Amino acid sequence: MTFDRRLLERPALLVAPLLLGAVISRAGVSLRITEVEAYLGDGTDPGSHAFRGRTPRNAAMFGPAGHLYAYFSYGMHVCANVVCSPEGEASAVLLRGGEIVAGAAEARLRRSTAKSDRDLARGPARLTLALGISLAENGADLAEDPFDLTLPARPAVFLAGPRTGVSGAGGGAEYPWRFWLPDDPSVSPYRRHPKLAPATG
Repeated sequence: MTFDRRLLERPALLVAPLLLGAVISRAGVSLRITEVEAYLGDGTDPGSHAFRGRTPRNAAMFGPAGHLYAYFSYGMHVCANVVCSPEGEASAVLLRGGEIVAGAAEARLRRSTAKSDRDLARGPARLTLALGISLAENGADLAEDPFDLTLPARPAVFLAGPRTGVSGAGGGAEYPWRFWLPDDPSVSPYRRHPKLAPATG
């Protein structure tokens, strides 16, 4: 196992910054995580899939820390999350962006429309495509093949701001739960939800 699972058995707000600079690998492609978003459990985070409790769709969020929570976004794209908190408590960190550090040729095949290597995993749907993550891997252990997760030796310097595209009570400046490495070209641009006032970040 390449990570201490106990470090992930905490709420996503504490785990999210620890994942910046971590390297996640799957089947020959590795990327350095540069951008994440934290989502908490039922009743505490209106922007979370688990806000209203456990369902068949979000069951992996309630599972053991260090597993994958994968879901369809807008019925088209798979997004990937690292499950946090003790088993039974829903909490997860969305992987929003990363830099390919190994297996770039394979990532380019999967992301043939990318205009540059910077864009291979710049955004949550692009990231999962570059790694080849499918919905069938929902619940997979990130410490077992075909996955590997290596946390950085020391915490990274990071910035924080509103989550991207989250509307209503879970969005805006009251939830600065998006974390990213400053000035990293693989970080995706902030896109506020149309219903929200402009925000920085």
